[in-house]
Amino acid sequence: MCAVVLVPVLKQARGRAAQSDTPIVAQPQRSNEARLEEAIGLARAIDLTIAQGLIVAVNQPRPATLIGTGKIEEIKEFLDEKNAGLVIVDHPLTPVQQRNLEKEWRAKVIDRTGLILEIFGRRASTKEGTLQVDLAHLNYQKGRLVRSWTHLERQRGGAGFMGGPGETQIEADRRMLQDKIIKLERELEQVVRTRQLHRAKRRKVPHPIVALVGYTNAGKSTLFNRITGAGVLAEDMLFATLDPTLRRMKLPHGRTVILSDTVGFISDLPTHLVAAFRATLEEVLEADLILHVRDMSDPDNAAQSGDVLRILADLGIGEKEGEERIIEVWNKIDRLEPETHDALAERASGRDNIMALSAVTGEGVDPLMDEISRRLSGVLTETSVTIPPEKLALVSWVYSNVIIDERKDNEDGSVTLDVRMSEAQAAELERKLGNGSKPEKEDWER
Repeated sequence: MCAVVLVPVLKQARGRAAQSDTPIVAQPQRSNEARLEEAIGLARAIDLTIAQGLIVAVNQPRPATLIGTGKIEEIKEFLDEKNAGLVIVDHPLTPVQQRNLEKEWRAKVIDRTGLILEIFGRRASTKEGTLQVDLAHLNYQKGRLVRSWTHLERQRGGAGFMGGPGETQIEADRRMLQDKIIKLERELEQVVRTRQLHRAKRRKVPHPIVALVGYTNAGKSTLFNRITGAGVLAEDMLFATLDPTLRRMKLPHGRTVILSDTVGFISDLPTHLVAAFRATLEEVLEADLILHVRDMSDPDNAAQSGDVLRILADLGIGEKEGEERIIEVWNKIDRLEPETHDALAERASGRDNIMALSAVTGEGVDPLMDEISRRLSGVLTETSVTIPPEKLALVSWVYSNVIIDERKDNEDGSVTLDVRMSEAQAAELERKLGNGSKPEKEDWER
């Protein structure tokens, strides 16, 4: 289908922002051109043919149509000229505004929220993802039931001929939608309980969790594939992946961690989606370490970073906590000019919480893995552990959870391991060994 993308720019809102003294002003502002490029990218993500993208100045938002009558006439002529049957407005539209614009332009009109919901509906592949998208879509539809059933009069109700008036068609539709919403919410409650059980099981096996977050198309899935060897779909496309993926991986020193690839964030993420995907996004809250992936080749990356941090704050990860748990990953440095590349790499090298890399070429990935290992290791202590023959099954646990420096297989069938581990790991190993050999005290205090 041929579509036209409109990006309304509300001059009044920008003027108020410029005069404001609130800290929000310090947040990087997204350029109009970047907004248009992103909106076109969203439309292309569902295989639409874009006839044209337009930036439309709005001096005074109209309650009935958002934009003025003069602009509406201009766009109508443009749509007729391009023979476009779909208009995508990169701005929230009320149900009345959407209906009026469709009448004026004689074309289908969807706003930013509707477009993102459409993309998510196509991308969801698991049962959980489909349920979340369906719930968000129904909540969106419920608020947009406008009176399009004008050919139907109020139905007669009651048992007899003189019974009271029945419900209108729009009320019947709203009731059916509400019934579907309740059904989906119950199914999602089961999903939440299942996810909580999975988290509880993971806590019993003390593998740290590392979560990838970032703006959509920042390269999270490419990085995920690079460091885990997984085959997750990774394309240069907004919301190429939607359903979260978890994989085990080994760090350079042998420790096993769980890496989680989450759905990409975006500016003005619809509240329906945030609510529906909360069970998925809460995976980030459980993470021991968060990798915030940024596309440094995008001129708009500072504003995108601000959007991501705001969503993390909404989830409960504040600025102070974020400093301890978040590593900024400056991705796609292979796309930069040599001078910009070198300057950015030098800036990153002087800071502990920033790593510059290219997930495509692999440049900088090894230092990132070392930093993850360092962050998750805690205070490691060298010690020696002898595992008796009757408990050799513990050797596998030791290899999966601590750093092994040397192994010696003894004549009596026992195994002696020189290891480096944290105090918590040592306590867990002692518990598992029971009356068997324990880490030697003098080695532990080294």
